[in-house]
Amino acid sequence: MRKNLKQLTLALAAVLACAGYARALVVTGLDAAEETDFAQFAGRRVGIITNQTGVDAAGRSAVDALFASRNAKLVAIFSPEHGFRGNAADGEQISNSTDPVTGLPIYSLYGKTHRPTSAMLAGIDVLVFDIQDIGARFYTYLTTMALCMEEAAKRGIPFVVLDRPNPISGSVLEGPVLAKTIQDFTGYFPVPVRHAMTAGEVALLHKDIRGLAMDLSIVKLRGWDRASFHGDTGLAWVNPSPNIRGVDAAIMYPGIGGFESTNMAVGRGTDAPFLWFGAPWLDAQRLVATLNAAGLPGVRFRAESKTPEKDIYAGKLCHGVRMEITDRAAVRPMDIFVRAVCALREKQYYREFRFDEAALRLTAGNNVYKAIFESKDSPEKIIASFREQCVEFDKLRSRYLLY
Repeated sequence: MRKNLKQLTLALAAVLACAGYARALVVTGLDAAEETDFAQFAGRRVGIITNQTGVDAAGRSAVDALFASRNAKLVAIFSPEHGFRGNAADGEQISNSTDPVTGLPIYSLYGKTHRPTSAMLAGIDVLVFDIQDIGARFYTYLTTMALCMEEAAKRGIPFVVLDRPNPISGSVLEGPVLAKTIQDFTGYFPVPVRHAMTAGEVALLHKDIRGLAMDLSIVKLRGWDRASFHGDTGLAWVNPSPNIRGVDAAIMYPGIGGFESTNMAVGRGTDAPFLWFGAPWLDAQRLVATLNAAGLPGVRFRAESKTPEKDIYAGKLCHGVRMEITDRAAVRPMDIFVRAVCALREKQYYREFRFDEAALRLTAGNNVYKAIFESKDSPEKIIASFREQCVEFDKLRSRYLLY
């Protein structure tokens, strides 16, 4: 069966190459491991934590590549939020299943448990992580990685990260740092909202901070420039989740995602998730004028009304702000969020604006967003305080950078 599958996956790779998977400028950890047919896993039973983003330069999945390997023996698949195929809705609980191609079990780590259990890990000699993260602290894939690392450490199971680029650049830090008193699935690392690290680098940081006694190794990228964005890598874009449909949405997510703790829609159920936000009660023209007057770099704002098909305000006409990124390197989504929130404090214009204090604390990583809503501090002062935190965090971050 494995011989036939290998022939099939090689044929599929050829088809995908013709369909647009050109040779990448960046070599991912998966592609690097494939160069030796996963020799480092020779004779070992492998469990892989992955989803639809775990593909090589030819578009072949990590699961298919490992299953066809003459060296590794793939025995189990673990899936994060949104499931193995990446099509489950935000927050949707997912059950265990079986992969129809390989016949292997798919253990959900976003259902009854967020951690792999002893039964799931039984018989596994090495645990591998290959998922494309998007560089925002409250995106949950790296929390799944961390929880798997902790369970692997308890059982003496080696852990390997097949590294991938940070798609929104590995050189721009933004937002407040997670408070030490907070530990949640959407806030698990003491990093800024936009952390500018790869999965492998976060794994190294997490190992040290938690004092994990474990065998951790990173299969490094080749050819990646930290200042680059996904579009510069030559790698095909695969939606990491249903509403992150391109690089620009990923860039805006660390800032606009903050509105998910409020009564503002963020574009779920529209054609522009995280590139638009709005509400039925919003004076979009006024807010757009305020944002454009701020002269924020790398972005333009315009008023645009939408009717979300789902999520908050489903079926209701919402007046909102559409954002067009003009310079990915210059735009700062956290600055946009802060400027917008400071404008929304003006109750004579936006008296219906509300926020969920508990959810906001998890998103922000501390009580700073609540303070923004309730204080009269200028946006400049707030943004400066975030930058001070990022400068301090960068001293810690620099110890773990691989590129």
